[in-house]
Amino acid sequence: MTRITLTVDGAQVSDDVEPRMLLVQYLREKLGKTGTVIGCDTSNCGACTVHLNGTSVKSCNVLAVQADGAEVTTIEGLAEDGRLHPVQEAFRECHGLQCGFCTPGMIMQSVDLLKENPNPSEEEIRLGLEGNLCRCTGYHNIVRAVQHAAGQAVTS
Repeated sequence: MTRITLTVDGAQVSDDVEPRMLLVQYLREKLGKTGTVIGCDTSNCGACTVHLNGTSVKSCNVLAVQADGAEVTTIEGLAEDGRLHPVQEAFRECHGLQCGFCTPGMIMQSVDLLKENPNPSEEEIRLGLEGNLCRCTGYHNIVRAVQHAAGQAVTS
């Protein structure tokens, strides 16, 4: 076992973990952060995307011990004082989901995308979300939600 200490959604936590435990497993199993979804276990789908020190990562591709000393934000940590993050609100408003399985990862990646490029074109949004898969929506409303969150005019 290895002792790790990190900050998750603003709260410092310390735990003993197996060196081979994935960050996604740690978040879900040890901390109950079940909004971080396990999708493929191969880093292909992006459903497990979280922010590690402010940058989106696929948490099924990071060991929990690699996050020692880091700051992790999950989908649960985006909302503040009971108010949805603007990207969460945009996904709700623009119906940027269908089954919802990919939604946490899509939102986390979208937040990172908008941090890097606050006014992306449709093509830049599609490229920025390329590592996150949705099997239901065809991405149209997801792109609209990101445009809406960026303050761009969204047409039906």
